[in-house]
Amino acid sequence: MSPTRRLAELPCGRRSKWVVLALWLVLLVVAGPLAGKLTDVEDNQASSWLPGNAESTQVLDEQRAFQPVDTAQAVVVYVRDGGITPADKAEAVKDARAFASAPHVVGPVTGPVESADGQALQTIVSVDIGTGGWQDLRPAVDSLRATAAENSLGMTTHVTGPAGVGADQAEAFAGIDSTLLAATVAVVIVLLLLTYRSPVLWMLPLFSAAGALVVAQAVIYLLADHAGLTVNAQSAGILIVLVLGAGTDYALLLTARYREELRRHGDRHEAMAFALHRAGPAILASSATVVASMLCLLVAEMNSTSGLGPVCAIGVLVALVAMLTLLPALLVILGRWVFWPVKPAFGTPEPTRSGRWAHVGEWIAQRPRKVWVGTGLALAACCVGLVSLNATGLSTAGSFTGTPDSVVGQQALEAHFPAGTGAPLTVVSAAAESGAVREATRATPGIASTTEPTFHEGRALFRATLTDPPDSQAAKDTVDRLRTAVHAVPNADAQVGGSTAVILDAGRAATSDNRTVIPLVLGVVLVILALLLRAVTAPLVLIATVVLSYAAALGISAFFFEHVFHFEGQDNSFPLFVFVFLVALGIDYNIFLMTRVREEAVQQGTRRGAVAGLAATGGVITSAGLILASTFAVLGTLPVVGFAEIGFAVALGVLLDTLVVRSVLVTALTVDLDRHMWWPSALSGQVPPPEKELARQL
Repeated sequence: MSPTRRLAELPCGRRSKWVVLALWLVLLVVAGPLAGKLTDVEDNQASSWLPGNAESTQVLDEQRAFQPVDTAQAVVVYVRDGGITPADKAEAVKDARAFASAPHVVGPVTGPVESADGQALQTIVSVDIGTGGWQDLRPAVDSLRATAAENSLGMTTHVTGPAGVGADQAEAFAGIDSTLLAATVAVVIVLLLLTYRSPVLWMLPLFSAAGALVVAQAVIYLLADHAGLTVNAQSAGILIVLVLGAGTDYALLLTARYREELRRHGDRHEAMAFALHRAGPAILASSATVVASMLCLLVAEMNSTSGLGPVCAIGVLVALVAMLTLLPALLVILGRWVFWPVKPAFGTPEPTRSGRWAHVGEWIAQRPRKVWVGTGLALAACCVGLVSLNATGLSTAGSFTGTPDSVVGQQALEAHFPAGTGAPLTVVSAAAESGAVREATRATPGIASTTEPTFHEGRALFRATLTDPPDSQAAKDTVDRLRTAVHAVPNADAQVGGSTAVILDAGRAATSDNRTVIPLVLGVVLVILALLLRAVTAPLVLIATVVLSYAAALGISAFFFEHVFHFEGQDNSFPLFVFVFLVALGIDYNIFLMTRVREEAVQQGTRRGAVAGLAATGGVITSAGLILASTFAVLGTLPVVGFAEIGFAVALGVLLDTLVVRSVLVTALTVDLDRHMWWPSALSGQVPPPEKELARQL
């Protein structure tokens, strides 16, 4: 026996299974406290999301020389439709003095300033972002809101600006880990109960997946704390969904093969050894595809995207180890009774041979070309919805599923003051040329006003207020014009940052990532499939079906986003995130199906092997797809449009992959291409059986 096979069979040895279980229990005891600290090392500061080489990021770095702490401006807005009264002004002045003692407030409080129409007041407060990112904004903003509302004298009060928006984003992400975990676990329990129809069996995959999540979070915490790995709320939330979803997928595949082998072997240890030997390569290849796809994100310009790659890769690797060690040990220790009330007795017939998917395979085999052409045309028709895709970024208001106070406050601010108030641009330059830079800034269309510059070690910094809302396209165009103007000032080395510049740079970096990462992922997946299937034709066909499925999912999603949910658009990173998750996870089902088809094709030819492979894996692929789709749909429980859109599109794409692409389209193409599917391997030279013999055996 080879060392590799001996290692693979450790979880199902008569003694070694207990060692594996003991090791995992010790690991969970150690990892538990560390996993609970993951939120402590999350970095939700702007620099952890932005591209490192962007001009706005460089301005953020340089800005620290002018102020010892990172700050965000909170704008307190008072509105009285009948006009601000002297008593209102007095109350706002009193509030301004109180704001200075609010948590994390630094520097002087500016205002209150009355609007030109006399119906509003604004007070600007600087809030220390600290090391906790937006989490440190919440106490300050909550205090400002409470103070402003306490004695408002009938005025409407709001807190907006970058600090107000950041605090509302923190509120939206508050409890993300516990919310996603609870919702995902509930979904997995229900679907596992429906899949296994056993009151006991569902606990084992869930326990193994949950154990994998704890260990993955502990590993990521250690890397973030000691090795500089960047983790933010986005990657921490997706980690939960991915580990539980992918881990449960691997568990379903292994358990299904184990149940099949229990009918062929009287000894459960031997049955698990065969199950690991047969299903292990598919699970390994599947996880390798997901890990490789996630690591492709490392080349992304956006720090938030590149940081997501290793976080998800670690999660999938730990899930793989858990499903190939902990789960087999638990299944073998507990024996056949865990399948009660339908225990797979030795010598009983395998029900999948004559089940629903066997009949579907027989139907496809009679008319494969009509099936794949019709299915392909239907999916192509779904792609028409791509004309509605608007992945150009979301405004502040459009990024929330509801209407938080900062959004209402921004609308009030825009109605009574220059729209860019509270979110000014930041311009830094050489001190000697600051006058010329400031003149160029004031002369730029779209700039309402500028502040006096401050100086530090030969550099100057001043602010510029926009005439347009800071998250509007007009404001982004102003940033481009301003950058052109100040870059043209000789020897100024001027740069433009600020919240609008951040939005602009992030959008462009995300668009660049789409063009770079998507082809890279396709290339990596193609190579893995070619090595696994030892063919060229099959990987090309499978990649084509994946791309078609992805485009169809995006088309349908775009239609729903615009006409059903009425979202204003999609985040710039939306196409990339959906692509990576759909391709990496959709390829899982290709691998599950095609490795079994190839195994069967060696014995009975490709056409019969395709039908037998679908019969054996159709049920488990369907169950896995439903669970994975449901776990991603849980992202829609968060009040954040970006998460809701990713969850909807990935869930829809997984269902398309499961119910249509893998089970129908790929099977029909395999039957139609027959042995040519395996070109140039030796299997492509296998002579197909006569049609009459095929029909008789089907």
